[in-house]
Amino acid sequence: MLYFIPAWYQQNEWRESEQSWHTRRMHTEFDDTVKQVQMFYRSGMRDFKILLLSHAPNFRHFLHRQGVFHAPYWSCFDAIQEVKKKKAAVFSFHNLDWPEGIEFVYTPFVVIAYLHNTKYAQIDFGEAGNPIQVSMYKKEVLSRRNIYDDRGFVSSTEVYDNGRMLYTDYLTEAGVTKLRVYAETGAVEINASCNTYQVFKSDDTIETRTFKETIYMSLTDVILEVLEAHIEDDTGDDVFCIAMHELNYLAAQNIIGRKKCILSFYGDRYRIKDHLDSRPLVKRAGYIITDSEATTRYLKREMEEEITNITDISPYDSRMDFGISEKLMVQKVLVPVDGLPEERFREMMIALAKYLQMNENAVISIFTRNATYDLPEKLLNKIAEILEEAGFDRRMVIHEEEDDTAENEDMEAEEQEEIPIRFFVEQCVDELSVSKCIREQRIMLDMRHNPDLFLQINCISSAIPQIVRRETQYMQNGYNGFVMTEIDRIPVALDYFLGSLFNWNQAKVYSYDIGQKFTTKHLLEKWKSVIAGLEK
Repeated sequence: MLYFIPAWYQQNEWRESEQSWHTRRMHTEFDDTVKQVQMFYRSGMRDFKILLLSHAPNFRHFLHRQGVFHAPYWSCFDAIQEVKKKKAAVFSFHNLDWPEGIEFVYTPFVVIAYLHNTKYAQIDFGEAGNPIQVSMYKKEVLSRRNIYDDRGFVSSTEVYDNGRMLYTDYLTEAGVTKLRVYAETGAVEINASCNTYQVFKSDDTIETRTFKETIYMSLTDVILEVLEAHIEDDTGDDVFCIAMHELNYLAAQNIIGRKKCILSFYGDRYRIKDHLDSRPLVKRAGYIITDSEATTRYLKREMEEEITNITDISPYDSRMDFGISEKLMVQKVLVPVDGLPEERFREMMIALAKYLQMNENAVISIFTRNATYDLPEKLLNKIAEILEEAGFDRRMVIHEEEDDTAENEDMEAEEQEEIPIRFFVEQCVDELSVSKCIREQRIMLDMRHNPDLFLQINCISSAIPQIVRRETQYMQNGYNGFVMTEIDRIPVALDYFLGSLFNWNQAKVYSYDIGQKFTTKHLLEKWKSVIAGLEK
């Protein structure tokens, strides 16, 4: 069996990141474990199970969003709370025990309950329309918040005093308090009259055990005890793949050395230079998987000694979809700007403006994964100021609203040539919106030190050229793109691909060839090699 321990946490807390349906998603849910689970779920190459350590009362909805609804999993909090239900249930907030005289007011986003013209409660809903929490109020101040499980019961309840959280109770299906976590100290108190948890044995039997203590220093100690009991009778063939994360560090310490273990590093989620004490742990791992060659090089450098049991397996697979950029009247240039140094950003915008004077069919798609609602307006205003200072017409970025007094001005002002907007902002948070955006792009220009991994995979999937600052496994200089550090050469590089259909088609062919190295089949082959190495 292959066990995955994911890093699906909310702000480094033992809880899921589920949110109300109307709240803008500020981050993507996709990571290395999501892709790993998807690959093994769809291929059936090896039996696997997710070991979920976080409190996730809406986990079924998360699995559905990732396309792996029936993926097998074990939930630590289900074991703690002794939950027996497996399937999501349909339930209505109307069926809750409301006081006599309650009145419900339906807003476009939430339902608010009033009692004697005073706000009594607020019901928030998830993306599937299920109630996920009910917040209770006393004199307009939050006093309690009930968190609902999608299987139809209250999973936990938070108690407040004058709006300040006092503690969180985790409950059984019957509503009995199992344990209490105090907000100020983080200490955990086990209910002495309900002090057992479930252990699922390898022969599918369920064993009930008693907690070793009645008071724990932290919730982490409780989770580690229950996890340890669950995996104690694993067979010698079992392999554990742990997503490196601050909360998973202690779990990894308990597993590595006793079990066959893989550590998975993904982007900036866990940087060794910020956790130097974890170096001995990494050295003891059976194998290390990273998301890219760049992460592998970084890890080897930070470990300060040679490590050989390491390989990169992309968390994204290439799927050939040539997009629709050839069918569009305009040539869209995708320009990622997140994390771009200010001076380089300024130089790039000026260079792009120069190129737009050479190619009247080109437009610039400023790309960001930052979900801040007013960011597009801020970016466009910033670009307009940069170009105006450089002597360009700011109207190629934004059209200012005309003053009512303009009709009294000279006829010359009225006859000014209209200048089309050439700069647009593509604000994409999740992977689906990114892929949709890429399908319309003719070329990508990424001048950051580390090009975006997912963007590069999408570029080879859509077979479009890339211009980046350094060569990567997804871009070979002179074939499906260029390596370029001189900002002033951007117009020349863009013209090479956009000014010649032959050059663009050549890059398309090379992109296709490179993409064959990152198909699901090839990624699974790399996984087979890693697991075979561990088993030896």
